[in-house]
Amino acid sequence: MHEVSIAQGMLDIVLDYCRKEGHGSIKSITVKIGKAAGVVPDALQFAFETLKTDTIARDAVLIIDEVPVSGTCKSCGKHFSVEETYVIQCPLCGSFSFTVETGRELNVAELEVE
Repeated sequence: MHEVSIAQGMLDIVLDYCRKEGHGSIKSITVKIGKAAGVVPDALQFAFETLKTDTIARDAVLIIDEVPVSGTCKSCGKHFSVEETYVIQCPLCGSFSFTVETGRELNVAELEVE
Protein backbone atom coordinates (compact mmCIF):
# COMPACT_ATOMS: atom_id res chain seq x y z
CA MET A 1 0.00 0.00 0.00
CA HIS A 2 2.14 2.87 -1.29
CA GLU A 3 -0.66 5.31 -0.53
CA VAL A 4 0.75 5.62 3.00
CA SER A 5 4.04 6.99 1.68
CA ILE A 6 2.16 9.26 -0.74
CA ALA A 7 0.00 10.62 2.10
CA GLN A 8 3.09 11.09 4.28
CA GLY A 9 4.93 12.93 1.52
CA MET A 10 1.90 15.14 0.86
CA LEU A 11 1.58 15.96 4.55
CA ASP A 12 5.30 16.69 4.85
CA ILE A 13 5.07 19.17 1.97
CA VAL A 14 2.02 21.05 3.28
CA LEU A 15 3.20 21.04 6.90
CA ASP A 16 6.58 22.43 5.85
CA TYR A 17 4.86 25.12 3.80
CA CYS A 18 2.59 26.05 6.72
CA ARG A 19 5.53 26.27 9.14
CA LYS A 20 7.41 28.59 6.77
CA GLU A 21 4.34 30.79 6.18
CA GLY A 22 3.20 30.84 9.84
CA HIS A 23 -0.16 29.11 9.39
CA GLY A 24 -1.58 27.52 12.54
CA SER A 25 -3.99 25.00 11.05
CA ILE A 26 -5.04 23.35 7.83
CA LYS A 27 -8.72 23.23 6.93
CA SER A 28 -8.52 21.30 3.68
CA ILE A 29 -6.15 19.85 1.13
CA THR A 30 -7.31 19.27 -2.42
CA VAL A 31 -5.33 16.80 -4.51
CA LYS A 32 -5.66 15.96 -8.19
CA ILE A 33 -5.16 12.29 -8.90
CA GLY A 34 -5.22 10.93 -12.42
CA LYS A 35 -7.11 7.69 -13.01
CA ALA A 36 -3.89 6.17 -14.38
CA ALA A 37 -1.67 7.41 -11.54
CA GLY A 38 -1.85 4.06 -9.76
CA VAL A 39 -3.30 5.53 -6.57
CA VAL A 40 -6.37 4.07 -4.84
CA PRO A 41 -8.33 7.10 -3.57
CA ASP A 42 -9.93 5.24 -0.63
CA ALA A 43 -6.54 3.96 0.52
CA LEU A 44 -5.06 7.47 0.26
CA GLN A 45 -7.98 8.86 2.26
CA PHE A 46 -7.51 6.21 4.96
CA ALA A 47 -3.76 6.85 5.17
CA PHE A 48 -4.32 10.60 5.38
CA GLU A 49 -6.86 10.23 8.20
CA THR A 50 -4.39 8.07 10.14
CA LEU A 51 -1.33 10.26 9.59
CA LYS A 52 -2.89 13.68 10.19
CA THR A 53 -3.47 13.16 13.92
CA ASP A 54 -1.04 15.08 16.13
CA THR A 55 -0.38 17.64 13.36
CA ILE A 56 -1.86 21.02 12.46
CA ALA A 57 -3.81 19.09 9.81
CA ARG A 58 -5.71 17.03 12.43
CA ASP A 59 -9.03 18.69 11.48
CA ALA A 60 -8.29 18.92 7.76
CA VAL A 61 -10.45 17.40 5.08
CA LEU A 62 -8.78 15.67 2.15
CA ILE A 63 -10.59 16.44 -1.09
CA ILE A 64 -9.68 14.11 -3.94
CA ASP A 65 -10.34 15.34 -7.47
CA GLU A 66 -10.01 12.40 -9.89
CA VAL A 67 -8.79 13.34 -13.36
CA PRO A 68 -9.91 11.13 -16.25
CA VAL A 69 -7.51 9.78 -18.82
CA SER A 70 -7.55 11.91 -21.97
CA GLY A 71 -5.46 12.18 -25.05
CA THR A 72 -5.24 12.83 -28.75
CA CYS A 73 -5.17 10.11 -31.36
CA LYS A 74 -2.35 10.37 -33.87
CA SER A 75 -4.38 8.46 -36.48
CA CYS A 76 -7.81 10.11 -36.43
CA GLY A 77 -6.62 13.37 -34.85
CA LYS A 78 -9.49 13.45 -32.37
CA HIS A 79 -9.33 14.22 -28.67
CA PHE A 80 -10.79 11.65 -26.28
CA SER A 81 -11.52 11.31 -22.57
CA VAL A 82 -12.35 8.06 -20.80
CA GLU A 83 -13.12 6.99 -17.24
CA GLU A 84 -11.10 3.79 -17.52
CA THR A 85 -7.82 3.46 -15.66
CA TYR A 86 -5.77 2.47 -18.70
CA VAL A 87 -6.11 3.10 -22.41
CA ILE A 88 -4.39 0.84 -24.91
CA GLN A 89 -6.07 2.14 -28.04
CA CYS A 90 -8.02 5.15 -29.23
CA PRO A 91 -11.63 4.64 -28.09
CA LEU A 92 -12.83 6.43 -31.23
CA CYS A 93 -10.99 4.67 -34.07
CA GLY A 94 -9.12 1.79 -32.41
CA SER A 95 -5.63 3.02 -33.29
CA PHE A 96 -2.77 2.18 -30.95
CA SER A 97 -1.03 5.48 -31.75
CA PHE A 98 -2.07 8.25 -29.37
CA THR A 99 -0.68 10.70 -26.85
CA VAL A 100 -1.93 10.65 -23.26
CA GLU A 101 -2.47 14.21 -22.00
CA THR A 102 -4.13 13.78 -18.61
CA GLY A 103 -4.70 10.98 -16.16
CA ARG A 104 -1.27 10.57 -14.56
CA GLU A 105 -1.43 13.59 -12.24
CA LEU A 106 -0.67 13.36 -8.54
CA ASN A 107 -0.34 16.80 -6.99
CA VAL A 108 -1.63 19.14 -4.33
CA ALA A 109 -3.92 21.53 -6.14
CA GLU A 110 -5.21 23.65 -3.27
CA LEU A 111 -4.57 24.24 0.40
CA GLU A 112 -6.99 26.02 2.74
CA VAL A 113 -5.29 27.26 5.91
CA GLU A 114 -5.95 29.49 8.91
